[in-house]
Amino acid sequence: MPPRTVARLIGIAILVFVVVLMASSGTYVVHPGYRGVEVTMGKVSPVFKPEGFGLKAPVITAIHPISIRQQTAEDKAECYSADLQQIQIQLRVLFRVPESSVVTLFQDYDGEPFESLIAPRVQEALKEEVALQSAEQVVKNREQIKTKALDLARKKIGGLLVVEDIVIENITLTRELESAIEAKMVQEQEAAKSKYVQQRAQIEADTSVIQARGEAESIRIRGQALKDNPAFVDLKIVDKWDGLTPLVIGSSDNMLLQLQDLERARHQNANPATQPAPAVQRRTATR
Repeated sequence: MPPRTVARLIGIAILVFVVVLMASSGTYVVHPGYRGVEVTMGKVSPVFKPEGFGLKAPVITAIHPISIRQQTAEDKAECYSADLQQIQIQLRVLFRVPESSVVTLFQDYDGEPFESLIAPRVQEALKEEVALQSAEQVVKNREQIKTKALDLARKKIGGLLVVEDIVIENITLTRELESAIEAKMVQEQEAAKSKYVQQRAQIEADTSVIQARGEAESIRIRGQALKDNPAFVDLKIVDKWDGLTPLVIGSSDNMLLQLQDLERARHQNANPATQPAPAVQRRTATR
């Protein structure tokens, strides 16, 4: 092959390589959920690049992707309660980088946003809130502590990052403290049970008193009614009469009923179809 042809092929190959290199370094792609920070020869552009395809200056310009998706990071905090008990809290922090902070974070802060900005402030907020309550209250009021620590952490971080939520997964106490809290809870349950038994006994006693008062009042009313209406006794006797005329023999105040009336009453009671019993004839017995 002639030298001129070889030189021409080499030149074409070099040109193709340069074109490919320029095309690859002159374009960029920002993936969904990310924003691009443009850096040209060490200078950061104040405007971020949105997701999608774009062109840039070859070789001298680089696009650095920054995630704006919500992220979850695990962390733990060593705290001391108001009664100087050591408490370890395991938690998860949900956070994200707002679009307005993409360039600032890249330019002014080093490392991962969570490690450098969020974790220290969340731990500080938790320690401040735990220090205001006893160990037992920390266990009981974990949701309240989480809410207050979240608000305090947001104030400390500001608008640079967005902390969506703090999830307290576990609160670990010392073995001695756990035993003491458990024993106290058992005592409280036993005291509550004793109080319930006492209250129930008091209610039953009050109920008995109320029933006795009601019965006494009922007896008083019936006695007063009998006193005011003597004929009411006769009406009750007639209502309870079984059809048999009693034979009463006694003093002059008692009644002596004739035997024929007694036989007639017994005969009518044995034969219900017969006519009603005649009026009872009463005669005062004489001595």
